[in-house]
Amino acid sequence: MKYGAATDNALMEAIGRNDEQAFAELYGRYGRRMYRFFYRMLWQDAARAEDFTQELFIKIIERPEAYNVSRPFVTWLYTLAHNLCKNEYRRQVRSLARQNGAQTEVAPAYQPENPDQELLEQQLRAALDALPEAQRQCFILRYQEELSVQAIADIVGCPEGTVKSRLHHAIQKLAADMQHIWGPSNTQELYKNLVIKYL
Repeated sequence: MKYGAATDNALMEAIGRNDEQAFAELYGRYGRRMYRFFYRMLWQDAARAEDFTQELFIKIIERPEAYNVSRPFVTWLYTLAHNLCKNEYRRQVRSLARQNGAQTEVAPAYQPENPDQELLEQQLRAALDALPEAQRQCFILRYQEELSVQAIADIVGCPEGTVKSRLHHAIQKLAADMQHIWGPSNTQELYKNLVIKYL
């Protein structure tokens, strides 16, 4: 097999036959991408993102038969990652509830003066982290991972219309949170482009 030219499906079939080189090729294709996804979804925690990336690929190598070849591999991969994130969110909520008796939400602090690019990126990431979980995930999958609305709907298990609504509300919320820096505007496309540029 020419591993570099093999399809994802062919690699998964080879992994099912305990082909270590096929797994190495698959990890090379998606390891960094999934780390980036976990980093953005799990509070920009590099160590946690690394751990979750490893856990994701361990699941793949331990149970390659769980992959249904009728589904696009990327959709299936992000579905696994989505489920790992959901489990971690639940664990965090339970942990906070035990510590504080109730979940505490801390709003991000913004500075009104014109920031340099580094501060702007920090504030954008804080605004993105402050989005509701469902909106944040849809935004990241659509505009940073560049998946289609249909693929996102399959990953998160909801209708395409719901995904579009979440994207719309995410952009509105980000625009509102960053308005003190960018100024008032009714052009959502402008805000979307600025957010994507800096994140």
